[in-house]
Amino acid sequence: MTYIYIINKVKGLVKGILPVCLLTFLPFTASAQDKIVNPDISYAGTPRTCEIGGIAVEGVEGYEDYVLAGLSGLTVGQEIEVPGSQITEAVKRYWRNGLFSKVQITADSIVGNKIYLCIHLGMRPRIKTINYNGIKKAEREDMEAKLGMVKGMSLTRNIIDRAKILAKKYFDDKGYKNAEIDIIQHEDASGQVTLDVNIDKKDKMKVRQLVFQGNDKLKTGKIKGSLFGKGAFGKIHEAGKFTNFFKAKKFTDERYKEAKQALIDKYNELGFRDATIVEDSVYPCDDKHVNILVKIDEGEKYFVRDITWVGNTVVTTDYLNAVLGMKKGDVYNQKHIDKRLREDEDAAGNYYYNNGYVFSNIDPVEVNIDGDSIDIEMRVTEGPQAHLNHVRIYGNDRLYEEVVRRELRTKPGDLFNKEALTRSVRDIASMGFFDPEKVVPDIKPNVEDGSVDVNWRLEQKSNDQLEFSLGWGQTGIIGKIGIKFNNFSIRNLFGKNKLHRGILPYGDGEQLGFSFQTNGSYYSSLSANYGTNWFGGKRPNSLNVGVFYSKQSDISSYYRNNSFYNNYYMYSGGYGSYNNYYYNYESMLDDDKTMTVFGASLGWGKRLRWPDDYFQLSAQLGFSRYMLRDWSYFYIHNGNCNNINLGLTLSRTSTDNQLFPRRGSEFMASVTVTPPWSLFDNKDYANLAKNSNSATYEDELQDVYRWIEYHKWKFKSRTFTALTGGQKCFVLMTRVEMGLLGSYNSNKRSPFETFYVGGDGMSGYSYGYSEETIGLRGYENGSLSYSSAYETMMKGGTISSYNSYAYDRFTLELRYPFMLGNTTIYGLGFLEGGNAWANAKDFNPFKMKRSAGLGVRIFLPMVGLMGIDWAYGFDNVYTSQYGAQKKGGSNFHFILGQEF
Repeated sequence: MTYIYIINKVKGLVKGILPVCLLTFLPFTASAQDKIVNPDISYAGTPRTCEIGGIAVEGVEGYEDYVLAGLSGLTVGQEIEVPGSQITEAVKRYWRNGLFSKVQITADSIVGNKIYLCIHLGMRPRIKTINYNGIKKAEREDMEAKLGMVKGMSLTRNIIDRAKILAKKYFDDKGYKNAEIDIIQHEDASGQVTLDVNIDKKDKMKVRQLVFQGNDKLKTGKIKGSLFGKGAFGKIHEAGKFTNFFKAKKFTDERYKEAKQALIDKYNELGFRDATIVEDSVYPCDDKHVNILVKIDEGEKYFVRDITWVGNTVVTTDYLNAVLGMKKGDVYNQKHIDKRLREDEDAAGNYYYNNGYVFSNIDPVEVNIDGDSIDIEMRVTEGPQAHLNHVRIYGNDRLYEEVVRRELRTKPGDLFNKEALTRSVRDIASMGFFDPEKVVPDIKPNVEDGSVDVNWRLEQKSNDQLEFSLGWGQTGIIGKIGIKFNNFSIRNLFGKNKLHRGILPYGDGEQLGFSFQTNGSYYSSLSANYGTNWFGGKRPNSLNVGVFYSKQSDISSYYRNNSFYNNYYMYSGGYGSYNNYYYNYESMLDDDKTMTVFGASLGWGKRLRWPDDYFQLSAQLGFSRYMLRDWSYFYIHNGNCNNINLGLTLSRTSTDNQLFPRRGSEFMASVTVTPPWSLFDNKDYANLAKNSNSATYEDELQDVYRWIEYHKWKFKSRTFTALTGGQKCFVLMTRVEMGLLGSYNSNKRSPFETFYVGGDGMSGYSYGYSEETIGLRGYENGSLSYSSAYETMMKGGTISSYNSYAYDRFTLELRYPFMLGNTTIYGLGFLEGGNAWANAKDFNPFKMKRSAGLGVRIFLPMVGLMGIDWAYGFDNVYTSQYGAQKKGGSNFHFILGQEF
């Protein structure tokens, strides 16, 4: 007699597996020691108890037999009933494992009371490759994460069906309601499968028509929105309407659900607390559009009759009423109540949170409704004050922990304070060592002991920067290389702590930078600086030290006087005629005419406590020495000019993010002064160096400019306002800045420290640290300064240089982020205006050169900020000494480095 047990998977069964037992029972009689080969067994007779004498496995290679046999749950020596449930359960175990496409258990023989089993298995095919066709790279990465299919996994029909469902949902959520997904399998000789996931997204589903019925109190126009205004129906907008030109028109189930809730919230805000959507339908208009019908029952409009507070012992009722900002007769605005109780920074609930009452709650309850009037009872549960217990920091292995902790306003033992928590988020994000978008504290109240744990889970990012750039100037290629270490540790440099020693010691968050720029024999500069924001490590006092050196040669008189150089230098709008000598750079140089500059600076700053601790006061002592030899660009051509100055700066920064601020402001006011040499050196500057033909003219010039004197005033401010909610939101940036370079003596005006206005405004100094560059997009570099100088000369005035002694700049900039995180990318559009003046007394903030344009900014961790702007200048600037003018016109500007 033969016993055969076969289980086959049947396509279309409910849970994907259903063992089918093909069993035949024929009566048999045999002595205890008879050997029956391939016995036939049927359920028609009485089950017989047998002992498993052996288990063999066939059909699968690459696995040990004992491993595969162990999956069955059967063991040699185990007693089983034949036929019986143990075999059935063994087969089910194999199916549940998911690795097999075939499971069959047979009885090879029965010897006496022992049965010898053979398990026949077939492995499911494994995925060799997955090809996604018809979608973009970013969508492919999303699909790989969502579908759960990876190379090497066993393939089942369930996996294929599940992948199709998830892919369809993914594209539904993105508005591709008609997307078609087809998964094709290609099996090779090795039994592995290549999957082709073919996707035809079709067009995004959009809304053709929105129809609202029953909305008597809230007009349809308010629900749909206007060209620049958001409607009450959220993100659902009609396609083909001019008023929705700048708005997304795609339709998704999630957006529709949110839109319906937003509509009800709007009614609640207007006092219609009973407003409901009694019926709504979405039906196809064509293959690309749907129509939406929404029927509304607005209900009655309600007003506040009385507000009482219950349970408040810490805060007075008068204070809570003032914070709530509602009184008898006001519209019953549920949104306003929620904002003033919980959401706003100065909400009533935040008062409790800022004083340690983390377990507090304010619950508004409608205790009486009389007609259209509502009595509200504010039930306050204050609870105990909570102190901070554990404050843990995770995800940091590059900074010493005390460097992070000193930025925290949340320390163990302190009273819980929401404002301190918010400020800690801002300060950690501003450090630059962690992803600012992911600095979110994990707050865990402990009800048992009335304490709170705060866990800071940080995600590190690299913020050291390496800069390498090549540019093309009138004298050829200009190369620059710079490196900035933002996590330097000077104490480790001297071996006091060797825990974090690498190429350079790190761990204390200090800054060390080097920069070298050269154009061969024409120009070269070198600078080095060190800075720390916590000098001494215990107080937020900053220290900055810097040194610099530069040497610049002149261009030969031939090139300076020919048409090419004149046209270039005078901004005539073209490069003139190229000639054979242009590429002979050595012949362009005049090594006998040079300007060499070296200097050093020492700065110190202190965080203030008043008016608030966003303010900082800093001072900087600087020295520069200009060594001129036949240099023709200043009044003085030969000699040494010395600049000793003291700068004082008051600044305040309260932005919420270093890379993409959404709210807050930056402000800086500074004054830099030199000693008033002309007030006590008893020299008659009015009569010195007035006659250029005098034999003593050069000596007199040296007397005038041996010690430079000036007073320099600057003001800069930026504000950031989020115009929409969420992380990815439109942000309006406004900027106002101006500067003035004054003199103690009109006959001793400084030719140094002037303003070079126009163009990209790459922050820093040009001409060997002798002038400050100021950007105004839409115009060529320095063109506004040059234009103001010629305008002054044309009016009969005199100038000290082609640079400016006063400037202003005003900007409105709208930003939107495309990517946030370690790599941040955002686009911007701007309106800009400003001007420059050769004489500070001519300063007029209403006389502006205007421009507008678009741009993009990219922040890469190892490079820093990069960007490109296209701008169009609308106004004319002077381009030559002959009075020619040219509109700023179309200009591209490249940005490298931090902007202000």
